[in-house]
Amino acid sequence: MSRFLNPRLSKLKAYTPGEQPQDKRYIKLNTNESPYPPSPVVIDAVKRARVEELRLYSDPEGKVLKKKLAELYGLGSENVFISNGSDDILNFAFMAFAGEGIGARFPDITYSFYKVFADLHGVLYETVPLAEDFSIRPEDYYGTGALTVIANPNAPTGIALTREQIREVLESNPDRVVVIDEAYVDFGAESSVPLIQEYPNLLVVMTYSKSRALAGARLGIALASPELIADLELLKYSTNPYNVNQLTMDIGCAAVDSDGYFRDICRKIIETREDTVRALVELGFRVLPSKTNFLFITREGLNGKDFYLALKERGILVRHFARPRIENFVRVTVGTPEEMEAFLAAAKEIIQTA
Repeated sequence: MSRFLNPRLSKLKAYTPGEQPQDKRYIKLNTNESPYPPSPVVIDAVKRARVEELRLYSDPEGKVLKKKLAELYGLGSENVFISNGSDDILNFAFMAFAGEGIGARFPDITYSFYKVFADLHGVLYETVPLAEDFSIRPEDYYGTGALTVIANPNAPTGIALTREQIREVLESNPDRVVVIDEAYVDFGAESSVPLIQEYPNLLVVMTYSKSRALAGARLGIALASPELIADLELLKYSTNPYNVNQLTMDIGCAAVDSDGYFRDICRKIIETREDTVRALVELGFRVLPSKTNFLFITREGLNGKDFYLALKERGILVRHFARPRIENFVRVTVGTPEEMEAFLAAAKEIIQTA
């Protein structure tokens, strides 16, 4: 880093994205992307994109997309915020609802960007250890007096809380914002969106990168009370009013219009996930209960890093986290049935030669 960097940021540990190697073709099971393409309606929208209008700024209010999203989730447009991916919204949440004597609390094993955002904005934070079974204990987040951030389902464990458990956290924190990061909710967990009308302190964050197969389009949404949405809008207009480009908004509208297609691919992924769980258990793996499009797995006597490297040598990428308690786990994205068969065959070969 240069001598010109703000000293406060000199110790910042940046988020490490999943690897995107270019040296050869891999079966990519490391970044939780969808194994299926976007809907035909989305693809058609890209083909019909008004490229000549890219010389113009996009609508900073995103009125058309917000209206469609509001109808989809049974809310008003005033309850919807759109941004350049959900990470952008999480960044705003730490900026808006913590600091100046208000800290943050989130699990010790969760999406690692939370720590980065806290450090970036000088927010004091407390991490709470997961339970022995790697689940989040709702009571650990009662009356925190801080910004509470919970990924539900959690990542990288894949374990979900129920809506009623989220309600308990909201009830006990009426004066602080509770962020529920629902990046993976569409793969079998209960969404907290129905609680928005009851709890003005609830901020639900979603992404179209996973279940909607639009990771490259960069579209995130937040659903909340009009007051919280207005806070996010204030920050957006103070940083980048045109943070969602016109192509992404057109694609987002098409994705909403093809809701049935998206639900169908989620069903396929869930079926493949459960088939893979059964096969892994037969191979002696411990698989944490997942409500996501990935599995968090370990096996007695199998070193997590070595397993990750052995899979990579065989052309299969998974994610390994060199962190206490989970260093012998790997996270495996659920791909197509054919991709998972290849992964299982490789895993079996590695076990037999270990």
